Amino acid sequence: MKRFRSAALVLLFFAASVCAQEPYPGKPVRIIVGYSAGGGNDLIVRVMAPRLSEGLGQPIIIENKPGAQAIIACEYVAKASPDGYTLLMGPTGPMAMNPATYSKLPYSPQRDFAPISQIGQFPLIVAVGASLPVRSVKELIEYAKANPAKVNYAASAAAFQIATELFKQKTGTDFVHIPYKGSGESVQAVIAGQVTMTIVDPPPVSGPLRAGTARGLAITSAQRHPSWPDLPTLAEQGIDVEVGLWTAFFAPARTPPAIVARLQKEVARVVRLPDVREGLARLGVDPVGGSPEELGRVLARDIEKWTAVARAANIRND
Repeated sequence: MKRFRSAALVLLFFAASVCAQEPYPGKPVRIIVGYSAGGGNDLIVRVMAPRLSEGLGQPIIIENKPGAQAIIACEYVAKASPDGYTLLMGPTGPMAMNPATYSKLPYSPQRDFAPISQIGQFPLIVAVGASLPVRSVKELIEYAKANPAKVNYAASAAAFQIATELFKQKTGTDFVHIPYKGSGESVQAVIAGQVTMTIVDPPPVSGPLRAGTARGLAITSAQRHPSWPDLPTLAEQGIDVEVGLWTAFFAPARTPPAIVARLQKEVARVVRLPDVREGLARLGVDPVGGSPEELGRVLARDIEKWTAVARAANIRND
């Protein structure tokens, strides 16, 4: 009997060793998005997913876990098995701005995640519904001051909230924050006239801007963006607010370096493909595809930057 048990243990050990040596990936890879379908990060990852799947030789499953400023999604991935099969679509908001606006989080962007690669960078767009009688930032400010009890703004993430609070400070306006689960929902709320304005990432607002159901008033970059050459910057309109954001892939901490390297190589390849670059350009996203080390440095820099901004503006989400 002891001999049979010993043989069984040897077989189990051998099977475990074989499994451990199986090439990655050997099954579908899930990418967790902390916002609802139709939001900026959701649209970006759906441009990337077919080509990532092609390169990795496995299906890419996109799973939306919206809510709580993407805290739900971040905590979920932070606690996932570090085997490369559960990844986070991690934008500036939950990774660099949540630490700036929450005194306590159930995850640490720097301790609980392994950076993989930055996907792209993008500015934000100040947008209103086409039915609002406002055609410039100057007119938006005048409208807000003439209707102080009526004006509000939609924001689904700390990034958009901080940008809008800075806008309020610089313009002396008092828009009330209305939270949404995704930037797509924020844009639809503006179009429907449920909120006055939103400062949002380009992907979900690009289509409505082209269709004329939403009106862009400004862009938050230092210079005009080639995707919207007629859209003036806030600085051009006398508002000293400049915000540039990014989105990236992260894995749970302790994910083997070889798996991280495999994923980074694939992201860097995919963002260089002409059809992907074209798809990202339509969403106003400038592709990056950098190294894990570069992403780690960007994350550390932006946590420090946005913590200082949130402290100076007294922005807290606790």
